[in-house]
Amino acid sequence: MYQDAIVEEIHRIREEYSQSFNHDLKAIFADLQRQQAESGRQVVNLSRKRGLTTRWSGRAKDFGGEAKDTSRRSP
Repeated sequence: MYQDAIVEEIHRIREEYSQSFNHDLKAIFADLQRQQAESGRQVVNLSRKRGLTTRWSGRAKDFGGEAKDTSRRSP
């Protein structure tokens, strides 16, 4: 099986980082949030937007509202 040196390094770094917090997910999350806040970078909000169209039905549904047809086909 082929082993990629870059992937191996990423796995090693990730394991060392996790060990530094004794594999405590809450502590890791808190540290990542702290790093994000200190970075000064703009953070993109990827939360769902109202009225998203579903892939299969061509219908959008507002949360708490009725479904409406958003397909391009005429009735």
